[in-house]
Amino acid sequence: MSALLFVTWDGGGNVPPATALAHELARRGHAVRFLGHPSQERPLTSQGFAFVRPRHARAFDATTDYRPLRMLGVLADVGMGRDLLDAVAAEPTDLVVIDSLMFGALDAARRAGLRYAVLEHMYAAAYRSGMLGGPMGLNLRLRGLAPARALDDAALRLLMTLPQLDPAPAVANLSQVGPLATWSPRVEAEPTVVVGLSTFGYPGMAPVLQRLVDATEGLSARVLVSTGPTIDPAALRTRPGVEVHRWLAHGESLPGASVLVTHGGHGSTMAGLAHDLPLLVVPLDGKSDHEVVGRSIERAGAGRMIGRRASAGDLRDALRSLLEEPAYAAAAGRLGAAIRGTDAVGDGATALEALSNGAPTPGRPAARP
Repeated sequence: MSALLFVTWDGGGNVPPATALAHELARRGHAVRFLGHPSQERPLTSQGFAFVRPRHARAFDATTDYRPLRMLGVLADVGMGRDLLDAVAAEPTDLVVIDSLMFGALDAARRAGLRYAVLEHMYAAAYRSGMLGGPMGLNLRLRGLAPARALDDAALRLLMTLPQLDPAPAVANLSQVGPLATWSPRVEAEPTVVVGLSTFGYPGMAPVLQRLVDATEGLSARVLVSTGPTIDPAALRTRPGVEVHRWLAHGESLPGASVLVTHGGHGSTMAGLAHDLPLLVVPLDGKSDHEVVGRSIERAGAGRMIGRRASAGDLRDALRSLLEEPAYAAAAGRLGAAIRGTDAVGDGATALEALSNGAPTPGRPAARP
């Protein structure tokens, strides 16, 4: 039995891939604990995981703290790196699995010579060449961090994306296992549009959601809307035929849906495709991976991308085309079959398990004694 420490942050879609891997490793008999933000303690311990309370990490609230400089400070937080080193010193750890956006923790693990894996839960195209190649990468380097070196020195980079949408670069220590996407069998139902934006507190999200609700007027479809934790359902103007919920589980709403409207978050995008749904992607943040994801969906013919400032009329036209033109559903179905053909959690857990048991880094010779 090995001991693994997952280092994560309260970012929404980044957490399910980590917990799915952790559950599978625990099922195989390994000891798993998490280090994250205080807001994550209750959700993680309720799933049966041990939680390491941070003492040095910056405070963070996913519902209110989305400001560029604030976010950069959290992701580059060397305090989380100190907490990581304290956790490893307090309890023997065979492998540390670090969220790819926890740059302060990655740098601390690299400098300390720890054996660590990087969990990449977003497109590689939006990560190293995009995010780290732009202003964020420069800012991280000015803070004394070395994100590229942290990736290169990792024992493993576990990329949980779909090759058909995000072909993996030829990197020795990178393993692409496919996306985490649970799915339920198709349920025949009337035409249904499911609208759900991020659980993260992006500024200006409420008016975007309102325009999307307005855009569904006149469509021959039932409408299900999920507001998430940051938008009050009572604040939306609705009409008959529109059901508004604080939370809609994918397993309940997507099997009978016809179209999914999403902000382009990796998790919700893959969930929609896993159910063969064409997508309308409305990116909320140009600095994240939303636009990269949206462009990949358009290239694959599985949906449309439209700007967050689009009018209700333009949004309505996009939705109508997705409902009425069968080519979108056919392309989404091909991607859905590819997703359902992967075993991201099983393959990812096997790769982490091998490293925690002392296997050599992929693509590199074993270390000499």
